[in-house]
Amino acid sequence: QTRSLLGVFEEDAAAISNYINQLFQAMHRIYDAQNELSAATHLTSKLLKEYEKQRFPLGGDDEVMTSTLQQFAKVIDEASASICFAKLSSCHAVLSTQLADAMMFPITQFKERDLKEILTLKEVFQIASNDHDAAITRYSRLSKRRENEKIKAEVTEDVYTSRKKQHQTMMHYFCALNTLQYKKKISLLEPLLGYMQAQISFFKMGSENLTEQLEEFLTNIGTSVQNVRREMDCEVENMQQTIEDLEVASDPLYLPDPDPTKFPVHRNLTRKAGYLNARNKTGLVSSSWERQFYFTQGGNLMSQARGDVAGGLVMDIDNCSVMAVDCEDRRYCFQITSFDGKKSSILQAESKKDYEEWICTINNISKQIYLSENPEEIAARVNQSALEAVTPSPSFQQRHESMRPAVQSRPPAARTSSTGSLGSDSAALSALSLDSLVAPDTPIQFDIISPVSEDLPGQAKSSGQSGRRTNPFGESGGSKSETEDSILHQLFIVRFLGSMEVKSDESPDVVYETMRQILAARAIHNVFRMTESHLLVTCDCLKLIDPQTQVTRLRFPLPSVVLYATHQENKRLFGFVLRTSGGRAESRQTSICYIFESNNEGEKICDSVGLAKQIAFHAELDRKASEKQKEIERVKEKQQQELNKQKQIEKDLEEQSRLIAASSRSNQSSGEGQFVVLSSSQSEDSDLGEDGKKKRESE
Repeated sequence: QTRSLLGVFEEDAAAISNYINQLFQAMHRIYDAQNELSAATHLTSKLLKEYEKQRFPLGGDDEVMTSTLQQFAKVIDEASASICFAKLSSCHAVLSTQLADAMMFPITQFKERDLKEILTLKEVFQIASNDHDAAITRYSRLSKRRENEKIKAEVTEDVYTSRKKQHQTMMHYFCALNTLQYKKKISLLEPLLGYMQAQISFFKMGSENLTEQLEEFLTNIGTSVQNVRREMDCEVENMQQTIEDLEVASDPLYLPDPDPTKFPVHRNLTRKAGYLNARNKTGLVSSSWERQFYFTQGGNLMSQARGDVAGGLVMDIDNCSVMAVDCEDRRYCFQITSFDGKKSSILQAESKKDYEEWICTINNISKQIYLSENPEEIAARVNQSALEAVTPSPSFQQRHESMRPAVQSRPPAARTSSTGSLGSDSAALSALSLDSLVAPDTPIQFDIISPVSEDLPGQAKSSGQSGRRTNPFGESGGSKSETEDSILHQLFIVRFLGSMEVKSDESPDVVYETMRQILAARAIHNVFRMTESHLLVTCDCLKLIDPQTQVTRLRFPLPSVVLYATHQENKRLFGFVLRTSGGRAESRQTSICYIFESNNEGEKICDSVGLAKQIAFHAELDRKASEKQKEIERVKEKQQQELNKQKQIEKDLEEQSRLIAASSRSNQSSGEGQFVVLSSSQSEDSDLGEDGKKKRESE
């Protein structure tokens, strides 16, 4: 109720601001352009006449204001007609000064000061509310098992301070909104009063156009404005006193867990409302808590988030059960379970008093509804619930047909599994679109069967010796170590809906059409059983793991996953297309689309697969770059070896040239009768040099 009332006040303030802005523009035109005085005066009169058409949420005494402003409009029109025939001179300067002081100043003050004050207080109140929510969230997270008095005192003090600040800001904000109703009247009447007084002075200086009756009317209006001002001052004083009294009386309520001796628990309530923290599961073992406003209405538990215009149904508490639970080391938690046990909610109260009152209230409502019903009706409802637990809903097909994406507005072609949804007016288009996406006469597989390929003739002996069949998806005994080496590990809970062969793997429409075909086939053939598995996403592959035995049911190599998409409307559905070698035609590749249902994680799974493919792509690029670098290094090393070999050859040639020159000089000396005695080492070097020369020449 307070939130609704606050919305009315804020809507009224916005309407006042809009109207004041229009009136301000009209009067500003009067002040700025004397040559357009007649037109601006007429516009002001028109706006005053339209006051009765304005719809302020808080009207008050609008009838009195309407009649007063109508009389003002009539007088202004008469004054405007007089101005059209008057000869204005230097009196215009005096008129402009009087208009600036008596007309423009009050309305400018109201626009720049009062309306801006409302907006500022609104922002401050919003900030205080956010701080209070943060403090309450921190207080709710206090551990029940490991209590720390210091931390508890700090958190309690924070809640006390933020709650007190929020309350004070709220009261001052409401006070400003209430005061705005009086300031609205003053801001409307004072500028008009100043305008008319300026006009009277202007006309007195030029002619005797105004009567004593009009002056008496303006005097009465001035007296009325003063009375409104005194009434506003008195109301503001009363509201300030009320604020002080409320602050003193509400001081114990600022504590999140008040003293039970001062505030006893009411155990006979049949209606309850207040803020609770609701537990929402976000993963396999993780969860989050969201604070919302909960209330009981007509045997139902309702909730309303901040900013929502109305509450939504959480659970039917008709014959439900409620009990205290221990949840994530939080205090004051309780669980509500529906009559048939299919739905439950875990909630956390702010204090022990609210915790006990919520449990008693729900028990009282459930008991009251139970006693007020006929025993035969209760028995019939029990039988109906048991029947629904084992019988599929008749609207299963309609619900799944509604999951069809918006872009797939065409009906499917004639198939044995989906003939019930055909339309005669678009049969040709349906056949064309279906044949281009899905392979004709392909059966739909509803169960998970590990796909194994037939043994090739050349592999019959080896496969017979090994005792196992070859898996085309690449599963081997070393897959566990490969998974452990992967840097990405993400696990999701999925349920297998079905798979079928498709013609194309280039557009997400293939996944959408396969979803529609499988869901329609399930609805037609009454197939409601789904196999639940754990989907493990790594950088190498996608694995379907049995949650009980932890055995890998299916393994999809990541490079073979060429397309993946989630449903455009139902985000729980997702699928991917796997490209494999072999099929009904061994000479071509086949594409199979697998469809799954998750726990509101379809987009997360697709994002995870995309991330895995990006990581694998970058790893492949790094591997190729490393191999290229190694190849470059090998080429450089080979070139260096060739260069060293060439240098060694040149060095040997130089040594041979030196030995040949020495040998020629020795021959000349022997011809002149002189003998040169060579040492044994030189002879050996010479022989070795000749042998080396011959060896080099032969090479």
